Parts: sequence; C-alpha cells; structure tokens
Amino acid sequence: MRTNVKRCVWVLAIAGSVSTAAFAADREVKVDDRLDASADALTDMMRASDQGIPQDLIDKAHCVVVIPGMKKAGFIFGAEYGRGFAVCRRHVGVGWSAPAAMRSEGGSFGFQIGASDTDIVLLVMNDGGMKSLLSDKFKLGADASVAAGPIGRDLTAQTDAMMKAEMLSYSRSRGVFAGISLAGATLRPDDDTNRELYGHHTTNRKILTGDFKTPVAAAKFEGALNRTSAQRDQ
Repeated sequence: MRTNVKRCVWVLAIAGSVSTAAFAADREVKVDDRLDASADALTDMMRASDQGIPQDLIDKAHCVVVIPGMKKAGFIFGAEYGRGFAVCRRHVGVGWSAPAAMRSEGGSFGFQIGASDTDIVLLVMNDGGMKSLLSDKFKLGADASVAAGPIGRDLTAQTDAMMKAEMLSYSRSRGVFAGISLAGATLRPDDDTNRELYGHHTTNRKILTGDFKTPVAAAKFEGALNRTSAQRDQ
C-alpha cells in the first residue's frame, strides 16, 4: 500500500514539474507579443486554402476567441493552459470591439507524455455563446455547447449539431489545421493582462460591449480581424 502511494506521489511530482516548466514560459510572454501571435494564428487559419476556417462561419460569428500557443503538458496526468484574446462585433456585421484578455485552463487523464503548443480559435455563433463569454467563468461543453468546427471553404456547418452549437472550435498544431473538441476546458477573463493593456482595472463585459478604443499594441490583431471582413465583402 505504501509503495503504491509513493508511486502516485512520484507520478504527480513529475506531472507537476513538466506542466510548471511548460506554463512558466508562457506567463512571461509580453502582452504585445501575445497579441501579434493571435493575429498570426487567425491569419494563417483563414488562409489555409481548403483546410482553413470557412469564411462564411467567420461572417456569422458574434465573437472570436484566439488563444495562440496553448500549452499542453503532462505525464499520465495532463494539464492545459493558454492565454489569448476575445473580440465581439460592435454591431451586426460592422466592426469589432477592442480585445479582452482570456485565460483557458483544463485537465486530462490518460496515457500521455511530453508537451505541445496548439493555436486555438473559437467562433461564438449566437447570443447564448456570447452570454457565456461575457460571464466571469464558464466551462465548454457544460455552460456553453461546443463542437469541432468544419474546415474548408465550402464546408459550412450544415448538421443540426453544429448549427445548434454555441461555439465552434479550431486548432493548428505543427502546421495541421482541424476542428477540435474543447469540451471540459474552462475560460475566464485574464484580469492582469487587461490591466496591463488598458492601464486600469476593467471587465471583459465592458471591453466587449463598450466603446473601448483598440490599444496600439493590438493594431496587428485588429488588422487581421478587418481582413476577414474585407474577404467577405470581395
């Protein structure tokens, strides 16, 4: 019995050290670098020819969440951690809000070892999904329904399951684009990043629904979002 307990403690210690090393580096990334990485991730996932996010789904999205380089690490026990940004349309089809900082956290159990970085894009497709996004904390698959999004220019979500999903999720890892299920992950506002970006304490609800001016540091990210709108109008 004592031997089994020691083995469990040893496994948890390894899992903790692997996860801590992977996530510590992410916490040191500067806000403007994370915004630029978000812009690059969104641009690449829209430009991926017939393997990218369908343009018409971007056009219909109420909000977009981008988490660049989401960290996943573990040994038997796994952990996920990411920091990114959300934007919502100011009016239907017209412009985007200033970016609000988000944190994503999750856990998993199974046979796994090592670490990986994955870019994540979430499309918030309706008012229900937006309501969850504006809350203090929500879990995908529980508080907000989520489905792996279809890829390709002509692969619009036609099934009832996808059309009813409040959010559609996409990933890019090692150059491979795909829809991904993020059920179980938790998203919440990243208050520290918002304070650094705007110079004072504020809430994601105020940023996403108010008239906040987009910070200079987010110019590249704003440009990437505007290009998605320009592609729609062509």
